[in-house]
Amino acid sequence: MTLLILLVVFLLLDLSVRFYLAQRQIRHVRQHRSHVPVEFSHHISLHSHQRAADYTIARTQMRIFEGLVEAAFVVILLLFGGLQQLDSFWAQLIQNEWVRQLALVGSVLGLSALLHLPFTIWRIFRLEQRFGFNRTTWRLFISDQIKGLCLTLLLGAPLLLAVLWLMQSAGHFWPWWAWGLWVGFSLLIMWLFPSVIAPMFNEFKPLTRESLKTRIKQLSERCGFHITGLFVMDGSKRSAHGNAYFTGIGNNKRIVFFDTLLNKLNDEEIEAVLAHELGHFTHRHIAKRMVLSFGLALVFFLLLGWLSQQVWFYTDLGVVPQLGRPNDGLALVLFLLTMPIFTFWAGPLFSYLSRKDEYQADAFAAQHTSAQALIQALIKLYDDNAATLTPDPLHSAYYDSHPAATERVQFLKHIHETN
Repeated sequence: MTLLILLVVFLLLDLSVRFYLAQRQIRHVRQHRSHVPVEFSHHISLHSHQRAADYTIARTQMRIFEGLVEAAFVVILLLFGGLQQLDSFWAQLIQNEWVRQLALVGSVLGLSALLHLPFTIWRIFRLEQRFGFNRTTWRLFISDQIKGLCLTLLLGAPLLLAVLWLMQSAGHFWPWWAWGLWVGFSLLIMWLFPSVIAPMFNEFKPLTRESLKTRIKQLSERCGFHITGLFVMDGSKRSAHGNAYFTGIGNNKRIVFFDTLLNKLNDEEIEAVLAHELGHFTHRHIAKRMVLSFGLALVFFLLLGWLSQQVWFYTDLGVVPQLGRPNDGLALVLFLLTMPIFTFWAGPLFSYLSRKDEYQADAFAAQHTSAQALIQALIKLYDDNAATLTPDPLHSAYYDSHPAATERVQFLKHIHETN
């Protein structure tokens, strides 16, 4: 029962922290709703600032409710015997061990997906629609869901089956083999994503804006960075939000601009945004995050390898292992359900590391392009995307992967003034 008590304590701590931070965010944003921060007062209207505040509050309130439902799902599965009943149901229905374990893991993941589906629908067709961002049709939404499900079954089911086979057949060293499989699978997905997976959902066309292509070529020469694959994505068919990103690894890398971004920013501003992304590559932020991610994955696999051999890991969490039958799928489900609860406190650390990288990428962009152009681009994006300019500092420190708007603009202004 010790593990169960710890789980309840950590779950209550997680919910309490999330609720406290959400209330702080809502209160802070409301308190600053009537005044645009000085740094933005000449560029963003009071109406836009209030719209961003209302959008932020609505999203935060929704996250509170979604978090409560997620917690209830875990409680039902572990504290009220839901997982035990699922395991017994599949054990009685299916004799083949591989199919039985796949069914158990798949049913839990499927129930979790169904649980989040109403929130996804509400977010797109009510929340985003209310604030003028949604452009997704019901037909497109259903198509996306079907494609996502097919990809999950096509890619995820073989991976899960391979991990379960390793857990049963590879002895005490199975976590190392499973980790190697996971690393290889992750790298394969990164390589396939730009040219195979992403085009299933969006249309990508080569960038044709000659003035912008010239700027990008000059930027790449200044940075000593060879850029290939400039593409424009039809992001406007789903949302009015604008963005740009790098994707892929090896010789299958692409730079992707949302068409909405190209419509909102001028060439100099887009160049500055791209320089920021180049800063991430130059400082190897993406590679470092991959190494950190793979390192943590190894720790988790090793921990799972040990826990799966402990009877108390099952019984303390409300389930009884099948006698004379493999319980690897059950161990995997328990691990996936409990680890996010026990590790919630690590979130702020990763947020801090991410913000540190963002500052470094901003400094790189300011060095190789115009800091003022990047400031102008950020202000336009904050305005168009209804990003709050006045987040609660503690909430921002805990969750945000990017610095708060005011802090980021002040940082860039300092660089601009000292150059």
